[in-house]
Amino acid sequence: MTALAAALAGANVIYGAGMIESGMTFDYGQLVLDDEIARMVKQFVAGIRVDDESLAVDDIHAVGSHSDFLALDSTLRHMGELSRPRLLDRRVREEWSADGSSDVYQRALDKARELLKTHEPLPLPDGVPDRMSAIIAEAERELHLV
Repeated sequence: MTALAAALAGANVIYGAGMIESGMTFDYGQLVLDDEIARMVKQFVAGIRVDDESLAVDDIHAVGSHSDFLALDSTLRHMGELSRPRLLDRRVREEWSADGSSDVYQRALDKARELLKTHEPLPLPDGVPDRMSAIIAEAERELHLV
């Protein structure tokens, strides 16, 4: 089942991000690509706001139906509500070609490498590492691993 189909079916967990070869191999580029897809699915499932503000009813009355809406603040504000993929390249072919013609997987892999080099995780709150160690120790005792 695809992530989109799962979301439309009401699932709220997407499993297997970054996994390939039936889960036998993990791919950082695939993880970044799957994250992009999950973000887009999440936005899609959240729905589209439809009200007088989002439909720009006041702007249509003020400007008229045959004028330019691109310069309006509301147009810019509402554009931010649309899907803005980080990896998918929606430029015209000439611009894409002039910029090296990279495919989406290569962009995802480059982003994964950048994240691996630069990401600094937030420290765990006080007490959490000790609590995690206690949980692991208890599980190991229960499973007779120690």
